[in-house]
Amino acid sequence: MNREDFLPVNREDMLARGWDQVDFVYVTGDAYVDHSSFGAAIISRLLSHYGYRVGIIAQPDWKKDESVCVFGRPRLAFLVTAGNMDSMVNHYTVSRKHRKTDSYSPGGEMGHRPDRAVTVYGNLIRRTYKDVPVIIGGIEASLRRLSHYDYWDDKVRRSVLLDSGADLISYGMGERSILAIAEALDGGLPVGELTYIPGTVYKTRQKNWPDDAILLPDYEHASSDKKAYAKSFLLQYQNTDSVTAKTLVEDYGSRGFVVQNPPAPPLAMQEMDDVYDLPYTGLAHPDYEKAGGIPALSEVRFSLTSSRGCFGGCSFCALTFHQGRILQVRSHDSLVREAERMTKEPDFKGYIHDVGGPTADFRIPSCQKQLKRGVCSNRQCLWPEPCPNLQVDHSDYVELLRRIRSLPKVKKVFVRSGVRFDYVMADRDRTFLEELCRYHVSGQLRVAPEHVSDQVLACMGKPPHRVYEGFVKEFDRINKKIGKQQYAVPYFISSHPGSTVKDAVRLAEYIRDLGFMPEQVQDFYPTPSTLSTCMYYTGLDPRSMKPVYVPKDPHEKAIQRAMLQYRLPANRALVMEGLQKTHRMDLVGFGPKCLLRPDKASRPGGHSPAVPKKKTIRNLHKKRPTGGKA
Repeated sequence: MNREDFLPVNREDMLARGWDQVDFVYVTGDAYVDHSSFGAAIISRLLSHYGYRVGIIAQPDWKKDESVCVFGRPRLAFLVTAGNMDSMVNHYTVSRKHRKTDSYSPGGEMGHRPDRAVTVYGNLIRRTYKDVPVIIGGIEASLRRLSHYDYWDDKVRRSVLLDSGADLISYGMGERSILAIAEALDGGLPVGELTYIPGTVYKTRQKNWPDDAILLPDYEHASSDKKAYAKSFLLQYQNTDSVTAKTLVEDYGSRGFVVQNPPAPPLAMQEMDDVYDLPYTGLAHPDYEKAGGIPALSEVRFSLTSSRGCFGGCSFCALTFHQGRILQVRSHDSLVREAERMTKEPDFKGYIHDVGGPTADFRIPSCQKQLKRGVCSNRQCLWPEPCPNLQVDHSDYVELLRRIRSLPKVKKVFVRSGVRFDYVMADRDRTFLEELCRYHVSGQLRVAPEHVSDQVLACMGKPPHRVYEGFVKEFDRINKKIGKQQYAVPYFISSHPGSTVKDAVRLAEYIRDLGFMPEQVQDFYPTPSTLSTCMYYTGLDPRSMKPVYVPKDPHEKAIQRAMLQYRLPANRALVMEGLQKTHRMDLVGFGPKCLLRPDKASRPGGHSPAVPKKKTIRNLHKKRPTGGKA
């Protein structure tokens, strides 16, 4: 690909197109990747398709004011995003240590974007161009659009709209709202008058919101009273559906009000097709070739996005806030066209890495009611058990996978974005599970039971553990039937709200019985705007306002994490301490159920017994393995 195939990234590119000015300058914290898995590519291509001139400033040097002056003053506005990830999650581990790499930067090199990128970029632009509209969007702005608990500051921060100096937030996926904003600005409306667009958040000093708007607890109250914050969060959580949501208003005292309009309606199938049929190159900008390209692209380049939205309702997931619970899907024809284009790429090896979305096997609405009435604000579709109105049908997804895997040059189609095992179990027709095992798994299927304690699973919004056990039995039965040796590899989270050390010991026992040790363990990460994060901060389940045990002490969290890898010598002292605290010293000894061998000093003769060789996924499954996400 040549530079001309991408949108302009500097003034020379702009002039080469015969432009003397751009309509929008798009500032992003990611490197410029023109692929539909990158939000900046979607919005910039969409605006370009509608005739707007868009210039891209990727990863500007935030220490230099001139870094946002590449194209000069845009005719309509600056658009700002932190990128595909929240910049703080991108930079820091759950233990608040600096990450070593950034998959969205050239060569994976860290340091190309600031902490709180939306806020830094917004203020940088505002200093340089005081009267040009600034519109912020993407995951960071979307999940921080109202007051939110910030794990890294350990406090409730105010709306990013105020901190960034921006005029508007376009939240959610943003296609509808950004086109409405562009049309209004192009028509001459001042940005201060854009108070009516669904999917946006604006600030005002006047009480100009609808009569049925919901007044949230004011920021001063929400930031100082955890019960008030939990109530505020629940109201936000209950108003994420475009059909039922009300306008939300948050009072910031002398700073005025921040007003969130209801979400934009989800895209229809044809609209989804139109978005994904835009002329993306599917590549990173050629300027990055010398640095080794952009690592994140390799994960998605030969993958297909078939859907958006998720009615799974996991407490630790922010999808409800960002994409919503109503599914938006592409047509089979659109997906097949994209797959056919992939097969013509010179470096396509015959493998399509994924056909999915937030949850791969969700392709139809959870129920017919929601199409007219919206999703239920006070109940979930799958938790604590599948709703009686839930539509369970994998036939559309099965047909889609059949069409794609039958294409010439396609050797294998994987399903890697995860399946909901409880949804699979609710389907009496096992066709999908059988075809998944037969054609779309290569040895291991990653699934996400997350824990084994029903108490913890209830906090997570996940089904009881027996549902996962039933799934594994079915998975094993079908693999035996088709003559394949494949393993369900579960993914677990440690230290989630509701989890005690006793629960961690139970999880360790389960891992022992599976006969292997997970290579990676994920501590719960309190990211903005999730139910679990609200529990973490307040110690309350906002759905019931009942207290929830929250492991916050770093040492206790280390114990819970160590339990999941109890065989590692480095974890021995922590695991021993956990067993002592829970009065489970019966798990120290030489029996087959023991997690630890006794200390050398306490053994007869002082000799170390032979330590069993560590089992791996490949040589085990005489018992069952674990690991993965769905």
